[in-house]
Amino acid sequence: MFGPPLDFSFKCLSSMADVLGEEPNTGLRPLKRSAERKFCSRALRLNNNIITELSGLRITVHALLSQPHQLAWLDLSFNDISHIDTALIELEQLRVLYLHGNSISRLGEVDKLGSLPWLHTLTLHGNTLETEQGYRGYVIAAVPQLKTMDFSAVTNQERRMARIWHQPAHRHKPTKPSSDA
Repeated sequence: MFGPPLDFSFKCLSSMADVLGEEPNTGLRPLKRSAERKFCSRALRLNNNIITELSGLRITVHALLSQPHQLAWLDLSFNDISHIDTALIELEQLRVLYLHGNSISRLGEVDKLGSLPWLHTLTLHGNTLETEQGYRGYVIAAVPQLKTMDFSAVTNQERRMARIWHQPAHRHKPTKPSSDA
């Protein structure tokens, strides 16, 4: 059985290596540990720190959690992350990902998240990419299984519009001049 979220928020952590040197915050419910002294949780909070990159995320998750492949909820909000690291794609059971309040500027970074089959909740507001024209539609097209984006439900109409506006451009064959001359 899984316990409460593992909470490393507000600890001034700047890297994944820093996480391993800290004890998690205590909450109302006591943290559960396995026989190997790893935490029994499916949720990890790393929000409100000064993390700039996610290198070492896989090692950290495996060192902390008794069942790292079961990580379903990851909060990386309010850090200084500038790109979506491929380490996130390795978290195949991820269902909720909070990335709001970071420094992600390229809309194309979101494409990486489309390969997470169970991801249904994503936050990206408060990043520079939010100012890009068509931001919401682009994200919905890139991650079509989303049910909630930026704490707002994804509607069927938004899904339809995203499919239309963000489909790959079709190349038209040049027309041959008529031979009736």
